[in-house]
Amino acid sequence: MSGVAAIDCGTNSIRLLIADVVHIDGDEVQVVDVDRRMEIVRLGEGVDETGAFAPQALERTFDALRTYAEAIEAHGIELGPDAVRMVATSATRDASNRQVFIDGVREILKVEPEVVTGLDEAELSFVGATAEFAAEAAEGGPTDFAPPFLVVDIGGGSTEFVLGAEPGSDEDLVRAALSVNIGCVRMTERHLRGDPPTAEEIAAATADIDAALDEVERVVPLREAGSVVCVAGTATTVAGIFLDLPEYDSERIHHSRVPVAELDRITERLLGSTAMERSEIGVMHPGRVDVIGAGALVLSRVLARTGADAFTTSEHDILDGVAWSLVV
Repeated sequence: MSGVAAIDCGTNSIRLLIADVVHIDGDEVQVVDVDRRMEIVRLGEGVDETGAFAPQALERTFDALRTYAEAIEAHGIELGPDAVRMVATSATRDASNRQVFIDGVREILKVEPEVVTGLDEAELSFVGATAEFAAEAAEGGPTDFAPPFLVVDIGGGSTEFVLGAEPGSDEDLVRAALSVNIGCVRMTERHLRGDPPTAEEIAAATADIDAALDEVERVVPLREAGSVVCVAGTATTVAGIFLDLPEYDSERIHHSRVPVAELDRITERLLGSTAMERSEIGVMHPGRVDVIGAGALVLSRVLARTGADAFTTSEHDILDGVAWSLVV
């Protein structure tokens, strides 16, 4: 048994997965969770406006990474590229001073962060989010999740869409994918400045999101999805609200199914609430209070485009895809 560590640095949060690699009979392996962590560092603070990382955002991120490095070494994993992989996404692609970030990460983790493309990000999220569904289907067991899967990853700066291939087809694992700049932080900073946002602000954000979805539909046939699987903090927080959880519970949220009518109701509630009212929601992470309304609006508009009557949440996402990439 050996261990690997995966780190995903997005616009809003930075997350860590430490996992054991367990070898079973033959060539079969399993990746078993040991530790999952998430810190809201808001690395992308102001990037949409200035085009550069703010010094305070970089320092918040480096502080979180130093804590992660200690946790990785405490599990007996040596820092470096053999067992540690870090990917950085939307904000890092956009920042003019990203070399400062890259140099800081290299010093702390002994690896260089990979500034992945939107397509790479989408494919890693797809593998992480659908591995369990694919295993169930391969074993012939009952499943409520019909392929092809559409994985939607709403981040802080961007949202990724990836549609898997039909089972048994000659296509690659992924049929189509696209990343567009409609993340929850970006939409909040551009449009939703009121507390709560005004009707005019919401209308402007909706128009921005819908224009991006027009672009998505030219590449990804959203309505051909058999199941919509949504990953990352917006979707899991909405699911926790739907389940009326007193506090965040990843086991109950994982693979929960949220009807579109409930999603729309929750979105309206979040957009109509003040920051103080949102902060009092049991499952709400403090770092999502100011951006969850924008995230829910993106999610609601996406589901409307797919024509699906519900979405399924997954706590497994790009982190799991990165961990698997260190194994296979």
